[in-house]
This record gives sequence, C-alpha cells and structure tokens, in this order.
Amino acid sequence: MVVMRELTLYETIFLLAVSGLPGNAYGVTIRAEVARISGRMIPYGTLYSYLDQLFRKGLVAKALGGPTSERGGRSKILYEITPAGVAALKEAARIQKTVNLSLERFLKAEA
Repeated sequence: MVVMRELTLYETIFLLAVSGLPGNAYGVTIRAEVARISGRMIPYGTLYSYLDQLFRKGLVAKALGGPTSERGGRSKILYEITPAGVAALKEAARIQKTVNLSLERFLKAEA
C-alpha cells in the first residue's frame, strides 16, 4: 500500500486545473483554470512553483509540446495528471466530504 500525504488546498486546485485541460494544460491555460476554480489570479512564479512541486511528487507529468509561431518558435511545456495525481484527488475529495459533513453538524449544533 502506498502512503500518500494529504494535498494542500492549492495543490488540490492545481491538480484539478490540470485534470480539466487534457492535452492543453500549459502555463496560460492552467493559470486561467486556477482562477476559474479559486476566484484568484495567481502570479506565474507561483504557478510554476506549484507545478514543479507536483511534478517532483509524481502527481503531474510534463512534456515539451511542438514549437508554435505565436510563441516565436518556442515550445510549450504541457502538463498531464498522473495516476498518482488522480488517486490523490480522489483522497482529497473523500477528506473534503468528511470535513463538510462535520462542518454541517457543527453549524446545526450552534444554531
């Protein structure tokens, strides 16, 4: 059995963003998806820091895309969620569900 560390909120958001952009997950699109999910526009430095962190943990894979004329012939770095990333998101969802149920019970008791 593989023991996984819990994801932080932002790790969860970044993994969700990458998973929602199959075949088109690169800096600009991931940043826009993170903003859509979280309601916050994050700096590119933060974006690449999180993506590198997720890559080092094996939760995302990256590959060089083909060069494009709109990027002056430079290639995009494309990201893809890995099976370990999918498993981590499923675990995060399970934990979030438990937290939400506990929070609802707390709020009912306080009412």
